[in-house]
Amino acid sequence: MRRWLLPESIEDLLPAEARQVEHLRRGLLDEFALHGYELVAPPLVEYIESLLTGSGRDMDLRTFKLVDQLSGRTMGLRADITPQVARIDSHLLNRNGVVRLCYCGPVVHALPAGFNATREPIQLGAELYGHAGIEADLEMVQLLLRALEVAGVQPARIDFGHVGVFRALAARLQSPALRVEDGQQELFVALQSKDLPSLRQLLADEPAEVRDAFLALPGLYGTSDVLARARSLLPDLPEVRAALDALERIAAAVDPAVAGFDLADLRGYHYHSGVSFAAYCAGQAQAIALGGRYDEVGLAFGRARPATGFSLDLRQLAQLAPAVAPRAGILAPSSGDAALRARVSALRAEGEIVITALPGHDEDMQELACSRQLVFVEGEWQVKPLERKV
Repeated sequence: MRRWLLPESIEDLLPAEARQVEHLRRGLLDEFALHGYELVAPPLVEYIESLLTGSGRDMDLRTFKLVDQLSGRTMGLRADITPQVARIDSHLLNRNGVVRLCYCGPVVHALPAGFNATREPIQLGAELYGHAGIEADLEMVQLLLRALEVAGVQPARIDFGHVGVFRALAARLQSPALRVEDGQQELFVALQSKDLPSLRQLLADEPAEVRDAFLALPGLYGTSDVLARARSLLPDLPEVRAALDALERIAAAVDPAVAGFDLADLRGYHYHSGVSFAAYCAGQAQAIALGGRYDEVGLAFGRARPATGFSLDLRQLAQLAPAVAPRAGILAPSSGDAALRARVSALRAEGEIVITALPGHDEDMQELACSRQLVFVEGEWQVKPLERKV
């Protein structure tokens, strides 16, 4: 077996991509800080009960598990940072008011999230705790749009949904087979794939109002006119009205050119508790960012708090963002001269890249990407254009 081979869907970050990812990481975290989001850095490994809180069976399947040799308990490599940040808010910070947190770090997936997806994304995100109103959801959407703008990536559309519609209808199911978790999971899968024949079969014994409402959901996607059609096709239930009201508030605040709505999109149904959204870029089948409200995650940590946020994969974003050119450096000779050392230190303090030319590597100097050099002229070390040897 070749020792340099990596596991499937695991890749190195070579200099060009690593430079791109790091440029985005610094720029986006700095932007989040300007909006009042404080940086946290949860651990890569935790006890499995904490990692899987409120995340559903999908995250369970995607989490690598191992046994802690100190305690004998099962631990996991995090597949999502959001539950960890919810733990920090509810169990460690214990603030009463609004808390804004951001993070960036690698996560590990036992199974790739999609075709050609890496199993080691670099997850960057922002979370807002303590405010249940739609204003918090709108802030997260606007922050996501700003993050994409900073990255130089133009979203083609942002699709919005609301799990409150599904939950309101699911609460009125009559068939015993659909009232249990496995039955609702089957219904969820059929809705998510917009499989009308399977939906009709699953809902055959349900009251007409509930059956017709579920069958209408796959067709309720498109621009903001979807919301008006939803009010005419869905039962006039308080939970449904509240969900549609929230989506209308978002529709009024987001550019109609990019806003879309899909009431059958239940991505993260076991995780989200309200508005959900997914941002897409032109030519990309996979969402560039996912977000939404998840008020119930903190309950397992002893303190349920209103919460909303979004996350994205920096590796995926780096592939779509404009390339960051490497900065040209200054080549310095290898010398013990004190004046040269002082000049190099001064240049580095100004933010210049200064690379020492080690002896015996003259033929490889072009690999150092230097455009200038330090030369001793008229009694001092000066920066001059680098003369290439032909």
